[in-house]
Amino acid sequence: MADVHLGARHHDLGEAASQQRERQFAAFRRAIDLALEERVDLVLVAGDLFDSNQQPRRSVERAAAEFKRLAGAGIRTVVIPGTHDVYDPASIYRVHDLAALAGQKPDADVVVVLTPDRADVVFPSLDLVVHGRVFATKRAPASPLKGFSAAADDRAHWRIGLVHGSLRVPGKVEDDDVLFTEHEVAASGLDYLALGHWHSFRQGVQGDTTWAYSGAPEPVAVDQDGSGQVLLVDLSETQGRRYVSIVPREVGRTHFRKLDVDAAEVGTQPALVERLHAMADPDLVLDVRITGVEPDDLELQEDEVERQLDGGFLKVRVRNLAVPLPVEGDLPPPDTIAGAFIRDLELRIAEAEAAEDADRAVELRESLRLGRILLDDPTRVTVA
Repeated sequence: MADVHLGARHHDLGEAASQQRERQFAAFRRAIDLALEERVDLVLVAGDLFDSNQQPRRSVERAAAEFKRLAGAGIRTVVIPGTHDVYDPASIYRVHDLAALAGQKPDADVVVVLTPDRADVVFPSLDLVVHGRVFATKRAPASPLKGFSAAADDRAHWRIGLVHGSLRVPGKVEDDDVLFTEHEVAASGLDYLALGHWHSFRQGVQGDTTWAYSGAPEPVAVDQDGSGQVLLVDLSETQGRRYVSIVPREVGRTHFRKLDVDAAEVGTQPALVERLHAMADPDLVLDVRITGVEPDDLELQEDEVERQLDGGFLKVRVRNLAVPLPVEGDLPPPDTIAGAFIRDLELRIAEAEAAEDADRAVELRESLRLGRILLDDPTRVTVA
């Protein structure tokens, strides 16, 4: 698992922040339950177990108690700091001895935190070594895999790595606090590389190394619809060939739904509220978009709809992206402000649709809708 972010403040959730923190801890506890049920050999936490280094001791003790449950069943745990609970001079892992809080005897290696001072741990009974590639600063001075190779490490048969950072994706992910490349993964000599930092599940293979981001067990923000699971990873060997299998297992409760409603089918605001109320679910983040052409008689106040639905959902967002009925007659001349604006936005919308960039097209349609209203009657638009 990775990116548990225990103790996150959730400023965007207001009064629901404490509820979401409890949801995150509950997902963490369900992950521990799963490890116990499956009788795994080892639990890996690939960074950001805590949302920051400023956590009350009680919160750390609460997390350590879960690792103590694993230790009681003979299951080992290896943790690395991330970019939120970074191993800087104020690190939570320097202030608190996680292993001791979990009831571990000195040098027992049942709960291990890998740091720049202790880069790996060998478990002879598993014939396995875990390498933690960690820096003492939030922004890494170099790739954590630069020049690294476990290929010659003969201390154990299986070689696992832990990294908290971003895999470089040309044109998409070019910069981050911690960045590494596909080539470095392929050259690592690892059988499996457990990754944290991306909150959605991803997996791949580079060379002989299988890698995976587990994603966050419970969303840290309410728009992270790729979160909600941990990974069960199986290492096996048949006729000298090594295999790594990965099975995502759901532990989070939050789920997401995007709903597009044609403006012509809305009817009235009370009718829309009644329709959405029928979908009420305290674990659901609902994103509603009113699309299409907006009838002249439709009076819709999105903030009122959201307030009326408050309490029925974890979070609900309503956006009116419908465009007004087209004006009769020809478009304004292209050398006028209105004519140039409408033509320019329609061209951009067409380009976005051709590029299959749906989010961009939606934003542009909303700009066109608001712009046309503003040009027609400035008093109908309030700019905050």
